[in-house]
Amino acid sequence: MKTYKYPFYDQSNTIRIGNLLDDMWQVHEYFHKWQRQRYKDGLPYANYYAMDSHVKVLKQTTHPHWQALPSQAIQQELKRIDKAYDNFLKKLGGRPKIKKRHKFKSITYPGEAGWSLKNNRITLTFRKWNPKTGKWQFDKVPYTFHKHRQWHGTISRITIKRDSCGNYWLCITTTYTDFRPLPTTGKSVGADFGMKDAYLTLSTGEKIQHPQPLKHALNKLRSLNKELSRKVKGSNGWWRCVRQLARLYEKITNQRKDFHWQLASNLCKKFDTIVLETLNLDGMKRLWGRKVSDLAFYQFVEILRYKCQKHKRHFKQVEQWTATTKPCSDCGFHNENLTLKDRQWTCPECGSHHDRDINAAINILRAGIAVT
Repeated sequence: MKTYKYPFYDQSNTIRIGNLLDDMWQVHEYFHKWQRQRYKDGLPYANYYAMDSHVKVLKQTTHPHWQALPSQAIQQELKRIDKAYDNFLKKLGGRPKIKKRHKFKSITYPGEAGWSLKNNRITLTFRKWNPKTGKWQFDKVPYTFHKHRQWHGTISRITIKRDSCGNYWLCITTTYTDFRPLPTTGKSVGADFGMKDAYLTLSTGEKIQHPQPLKHALNKLRSLNKELSRKVKGSNGWWRCVRQLARLYEKITNQRKDFHWQLASNLCKKFDTIVLETLNLDGMKRLWGRKVSDLAFYQFVEILRYKCQKHKRHFKQVEQWTATTKPCSDCGFHNENLTLKDRQWTCPECGSHHDRDINAAINILRAGIAVT
């Protein structure tokens, strides 16, 4: 499966998508509360089919306004709820939570039901009440999006999303398998994560620095948060400041992701085998907190794993407790006196002078290649 994401152009009729999301949140909230009430009453769990039948009853009795909602989108939301509770009952996840209205940000349409797509225009099918005929009738509304690239494969579903900045996005999921292997190079590399001298140190001796976008935006974030605290909550100025904060956070996220994607692509172009270490991120966050979140080690590992799978590269991770820092990469002597402050050290056994991070990267490469 592959998903293509396109932004909607600024258009006046996107307010209908926002209203549709708010109405779909009511379905989300109702059925979560309904499932919890059934549990309190000692009733068995109601699966997707039971919830779907209950929706039909609600449309005819207490919730007639739900008839204006796309039935396909309601079914997809019920499947989400059913999957969440199924995982919870199988002890594969925590108890499903009710999202707040402003955090309910997406609706899904399966197949080709309720929408049609042509070039850079998508037409969504809404329902509205006709007072003259006294019946519900279909209302097709076109939307234009920025088609910056062509999608490939058969479309299996589409998703309409709203981000925290109030922008709308079209996500098209297809059955296309992206397979574009790069030419082989015959080279292998080990990489050591760092927080002091470099973000990534390669066994070749190269050190890669992280842009740390959150660190450079802290002053702007502080000023915006102070400005927000002086506003009357719920006023126009307060909402304007909230949007400014959301846009700044989105910029920080995009800068970080752009760096990670480019770094992963460069590593895949240069090396056939890439070996990384496994980090204890929870322990690192307790010690360094914000900086660990800004560097986003886990996000980079997931991106690199995807790129290696796409380009047919070998990706390996050594175990968390594998000794990589203290052993000498030349003779194997363990320097037990090495501390975090020691960035350079000389092996007392063979006299080799080591850079701490480069030595660790070489040991990571050897440990990764030794694993079959």
